Amino acid sequence: MTSLAFNLLLALAWLMLTGNFTPANFVLGIVLGYLLLWIGQPITGPSPYFKKVRTVFSFGLFVLWELLRSNARVAFEVITLRPRMRPGVVAIPLDARTDMEITLLANLITLTPGSLSLDVSTDRRVLYVHAMYIGDVDQFRRSIKETFERRVLELLR
Repeated sequence: MTSLAFNLLLALAWLMLTGNFTPANFVLGIVLGYLLLWIGQPITGPSPYFKKVRTVFSFGLFVLWELLRSNARVAFEVITLRPRMRPGVVAIPLDARTDMEITLLANLITLTPGSLSLDVSTDRRVLYVHAMYIGDVDQFRRSIKETFERRVLELLR
């Protein structure tokens, strides 16, 4: 049985033991089950599940931070009198190869205000992105590859 399935079973057992079938209690059951599985690792052996959970949590915090940061930047652009936009379209070479990796990357870029994924080349090696703020094209490419793409690949591989 995988660690995720066992964690969900422990969470369901927690719900039944407490008799409190609320989403918050289910989340508490997942956290308690995770801790129990983590403590039991010397007995059950190491599992990649614990690293993957940390990666997913880190990815979620990263997405939240990028959303807040880009929203603040666009809001600042709206309320200031002097525009600072330097829009453009940039071709970004991709290390992502699968449909899931490319789709998640493109959606993550589009989700953050001020940027929009336009297209993927037919050979799926280049992603075209429109951005509101492009100072240095190479630096923009590096920022997409080192932040968004690196984290997406880390999450899905």
